[in-house]
Amino acid sequence: MTQVLRTKNLNLNIRGLKPSSTLAINERSNKLQAQGKQVYRFGFGQSPFPVPEVVIEALRHNAHQKDYLPVKGLHALRRAVAQYATSKIGIHRAADDVLIGPGSKELMFLLQLVYYGDLLIPRPGWVSYAPQAQIIGRNVHWIRTEESNGWRLTAKELDLICRTDPDRPRIVVLNYPANPTGTTFSRRELIELAEVAQTYGIILLSDEIYGDLHHEGEHLSVAHFYPEGTIISTGLSKWCGAGGWRLGTFIFPPALHWLLDAMAVAASETFTSTSAPIQYAAVRAFQGGEEIEYYLFHSRRVLKAIGNFLWRKLDVHHVTCPQPEGGFYLFPNFEYYRESLARRNILTSVELCNALLDETGVALLPAYDFGFSPRMLAARLSYVDFDGEQALQKAYELGEQSVDESFVKDVAGKMIEGIHHMLDWLNQ
Repeated sequence: MTQVLRTKNLNLNIRGLKPSSTLAINERSNKLQAQGKQVYRFGFGQSPFPVPEVVIEALRHNAHQKDYLPVKGLHALRRAVAQYATSKIGIHRAADDVLIGPGSKELMFLLQLVYYGDLLIPRPGWVSYAPQAQIIGRNVHWIRTEESNGWRLTAKELDLICRTDPDRPRIVVLNYPANPTGTTFSRRELIELAEVAQTYGIILLSDEIYGDLHHEGEHLSVAHFYPEGTIISTGLSKWCGAGGWRLGTFIFPPALHWLLDAMAVAASETFTSTSAPIQYAAVRAFQGGEEIEYYLFHSRRVLKAIGNFLWRKLDVHHVTCPQPEGGFYLFPNFEYYRESLARRNILTSVELCNALLDETGVALLPAYDFGFSPRMLAARLSYVDFDGEQALQKAYELGEQSVDESFVKDVAGKMIEGIHHMLDWLNQ
């Protein structure tokens, strides 16, 4: 018995994994703040904005809902998501094409569980894609991207991986606007990627959770160009500010209903169904309307103003990163400071982020967590450490006036202070 206990960790299929980086940095920041330390929270990617009042009201009205709902989701919600896909994304879908889950993260896990294929992830990629594949036992291939191209996957790189074994089953994750870079794809880039995916019969998991936070409101789905093989993933966490509500959606093409059905079988044996009150409230969220469009318009322009302000501030000090196009992330590269950091014995992105947090209170996530080698001196910066409700109210009051630099300094003062601390530390 003693020997069994001693070796039990060796028998776990999560050996070598650690808790999700985004959740870990949030908990570490909370702990430091509880100790009275000043922390600039650039590590956790949670929407700063409140849930729209019309959606909160829908939750109040449905708090009494207590019955188990269908595994695939409340039909009214599946219909609302399908209508959202048709009207907002421009892809005609029906209720039967939609699967509801307790967060898109859980649905991504189930997809890999039921589909026997390799997972291809453009580097840098969100922190949970690869660990999920490792837990299930799938092969993971990171696809090279370049900073000069905004860290975007190219059709050429995707083709190079697939052409040596063209019939191999594969899932390719496209996340745009991207976590962690804030960049997105052009129409031409999406068409070229779709052509490669179609050639090799790839399943595209198009993670469009930040689609409605495209800074110009011009998000375009790859499903337009590869409708038969694209699953669109979205939910309430980013554009609706309801991460803790845990509701995600997968929108399938009819050609992949066999995969939807397989995921539903796995769901029936795991989470059973998503929270009933949340599903009823989500119907109102996906129905949209004037109040929600007004909320989204101002959310986008606040994020655009803050993101561009911080991007310019970093660029002046030789911290390079693509200009943000959507969502609320920057991916700063500290290569310019490699020699001076090395003199402090800081050689990896993990050491860089640990030193920044310990010495300045600035919390970032290291590039290592997004698929890079330890040597890559980059990090993800999430610009959400501000009062979203206050910022929205000020944006509403401005009406059609532009959201300028003075607005950013007013609502994002703490983040600006954190950036100054980080830059001063780098320039010591």
